[in-house]
Amino acid sequence: MLQSIGLIFIIGFIMQEVFQKVKIPSLVGFLWSGILLGPFGFNILDESLLNISGDLREVALLIILTQAGLSLELSDFKKMGHKAIFMSFVPACFEIFATFMVSQYLFGLSPVDALLLGAIIASASPAVIVPRMLKLMKEGYGIKKGIPQLILTGDSVDDVFNIVVFSSVLGLQGGGKLTFSQFLLIPVSILIGVAIGVGLGLIVSKLFERIKHRFEFKTLLLLSVGFLLMGVESYVESFFPFSALICVIAMGVTLLNMQPKDAVSVSNQLSKLWIGAQVLLFALVGASVNINYITFAGISAILMMIVVLCIRGVGILLSLSGSDFTLKEKLFCVLSGIPKATVQAAIGGIPLAMGIASGELILAISVIAILFTAPIGAMLLDTLYPKLLTDDRNTDRIIS
Repeated sequence: MLQSIGLIFIIGFIMQEVFQKVKIPSLVGFLWSGILLGPFGFNILDESLLNISGDLREVALLIILTQAGLSLELSDFKKMGHKAIFMSFVPACFEIFATFMVSQYLFGLSPVDALLLGAIIASASPAVIVPRMLKLMKEGYGIKKGIPQLILTGDSVDDVFNIVVFSSVLGLQGGGKLTFSQFLLIPVSILIGVAIGVGLGLIVSKLFERIKHRFEFKTLLLLSVGFLLMGVESYVESFFPFSALICVIAMGVTLLNMQPKDAVSVSNQLSKLWIGAQVLLFALVGASVNINYITFAGISAILMMIVVLCIRGVGILLSLSGSDFTLKEKLFCVLSGIPKATVQAAIGGIPLAMGIASGELILAISVIAILFTAPIGAMLLDTLYPKLLTDDRNTDRIIS
């Protein structure tokens, strides 16, 4: 197993350098390294590593969600007004609904599986979006109207919203039909998850007060609570509907409000962990995907992505209606919704790991979405931002 892990990191970093030279996000290189090393490539990864790949992906997902909770400043929504609120869920709802409809037609998925796929596909990639928006803020493009800040905030909450929907829809598995009572379980699961997460956040914040300046230990404590939540969920889900993922997010938000300095420090520690975790995440997703399903779903999946991204664009335009953004600025916001990667890699393999019948197809479509949209989205954002956004370096930097 150790040899396989070593190969993943070495080949992954080599692929990262190759892909970055041609302006393609490094995460695509990590994904391809897993495909090449995995069972449908050269088949040189240890089977024992592949057997625990689901658990390792859950660790990566927990890091993502904990970071998301620790960075969700509720005050940002007040500063940006209705734009930030609508951008955090309206585009996702449009894309989930479009995927729900189109995937049933193209792939014959059951309604529940189609809804599950919609929740997986609907997130834009933090790994692609975040560094580009930070670059725009540094260079001064669009900052007077707060466009990079809006996209950062909106996409962060958008990812959380989609993971919440995904986690809730998992509870509907076991039948292909959607009933009203099943839909009622979604808000119940969310409310219970938020309540438990807030309560645990208050407890952990008190523990943080007793742990002086030991940020590494605080990080491990927070992750350990997350691991316990995810373990407990599997035992109680049949009679107590709550989502561990929602708990983790709510716990992070609570900590940010109760212990803001500690929250920032822990988030920085998690960023360091993410450097290695993302290599394993994308490589193991690549190793898990069945190439035969990619071949089967390829053209149809790309066609579906084009359709649902257009529908998402409509949702973005509606979210920005009434704002002072120009048409070019709105178009840039639409482009920011194209790249898929991080969330799809983190949760795209969960249905397969749970033994869901369409799990392999869902994972294959998730991988195709990454391979198709991440390079195109990154290239469009990098190429067009000087043409679509105003250079505000010589103006007052005020968020509208």
